Amino acid sequence: MAPVGGTAVQDHVALAEIELCGELIIAASAAEDRLSLESIDQVLRVAEERKD
Repeated sequence: MAPVGGTAVQDHVALAEIELCGELIIAASAAEDRLSLESIDQVLRVAEERKD
């Protein structure tokens, strides 16, 4: 049961992971075949992280 009193805690890492999973699900559902590793990296913005 959720605590009463509005003591919600946000886990920003978990929220980011959920968002990325959602983006992967959307990309996979739009694809005609399995996503390639390169496509997955693009959806997850791996190249952007490597630049930084």
